[in-house]
Amino acid sequence: MSLGTAVIGSIVEAWSELRVHRTRVLLSLIGVGVAVAALTVVVAGGAIATQVTTEQSERWSGRPATYQVQAYNPTTGAQAPSGALDTALAEAATRYDIRYFSRMTQDSIQVQLPDGVYMVSVSAVDQPYAAIHRLQVIDGGWFTERDAGRLAPAMIITSDLWNHLGAPDLRTHPTLEIVTAERNVTAVITGITESPPGTQGGDFGAFMLRDAFDAGRFSQTPPDQRYAQYELWVPAEVGEELKNRISSDVSSALGEGWQVDLYRSDYLAYSDQDPLLVLKLSVAGVAVLVLLLGALGLINIALVTVRHRIREIGIRRSFGATAGRVFFAVMMESVVATFVAGAIGVLIAVALVKNPWVTEWLDAYLQDVPAFPVEAAVIGLVAATAVGAIAGLLPALVAVRVKVIDALRL
Repeated sequence: MSLGTAVIGSIVEAWSELRVHRTRVLLSLIGVGVAVAALTVVVAGGAIATQVTTEQSERWSGRPATYQVQAYNPTTGAQAPSGALDTALAEAATRYDIRYFSRMTQDSIQVQLPDGVYMVSVSAVDQPYAAIHRLQVIDGGWFTERDAGRLAPAMIITSDLWNHLGAPDLRTHPTLEIVTAERNVTAVITGITESPPGTQGGDFGAFMLRDAFDAGRFSQTPPDQRYAQYELWVPAEVGEELKNRISSDVSSALGEGWQVDLYRSDYLAYSDQDPLLVLKLSVAGVAVLVLLLGALGLINIALVTVRHRIREIGIRRSFGATAGRVFFAVMMESVVATFVAGAIGVLIAVALVKNPWVTEWLDAYLQDVPAFPVEAAVIGLVAATAVGAIAGLLPALVAVRVKVIDALRL
């Protein structure tokens, strides 16, 4: 008889035994199924938590690999003229086919609201800024190429400012009046971003396109005191090479005496190690603990069952069943039972993680909601099978040591 036939025969025999001992099977399924479901949910939850942490980090510091640019005179410490630097960086981005290049200036403007004039903090950025920082718009949309040509500049405001205006429907094209020393300018509200928690309704902020902001002369800050930040998002594998090339090209474009430095600002630049390593290790620790608890419960059930089957095992030995056959049959009963329990547990985990309530909640926090990780299901099934083999080992050893004469005396 071939090995494959022997294995299949043992599995069929194990399944037959499990059908006879329905109560034990049910207990095994409940214990191991819950443990595997918990394990699978923990692994899948770890993948989701990792994505949440990653996106939060990227909103703050940019996606890997994001580089910021500094251009200055090493002798005097003066910053490079913004106009010349803007042009040099834009040319470099075009030359190296960098799609995600954004300037960013923090400033403030005066806005006429129904109850008076308020100061509103403004981030003047380029269109790729939202992609670099995973910025989410909760209503309306981010800037498009069409917004660059508007006579009335487009503006994306915070939810606190939007609520202060009475939460107007964006389909009605609500406007804000920007107050300047020369004239008042009407801006069109095209989107809403979420205000940070804990602002008590006082987060009056906005985004505008950098060119529109400069053209409108809205700045309340003298040009020589305005802070400008430049960011490029490039593939991580070519980041260092592009960094050196862009630094050299921009330095040459600015002329003699200027030094240009590019440095990574995204979260992966802060450490050589995976910044999510602690989270991943914590998830792995919880998963192992859950699995061990499930294994202990299964071992107890299997040992009790073997003690009640001593007579049956003795009779089988008396009819010529070898020790190896008895050992393998008892172990396979646990393996088959736990595999079935694991499959049910994985299905339960999928139903829990992908139910509409969880999915809707994740959509509110994540741009890229991860699919249910296949590795979580595989780990669940493999863990269930391994637990069955381990849990069946001790009862199988006990079954092998049963003596025919002792079994028949019972």
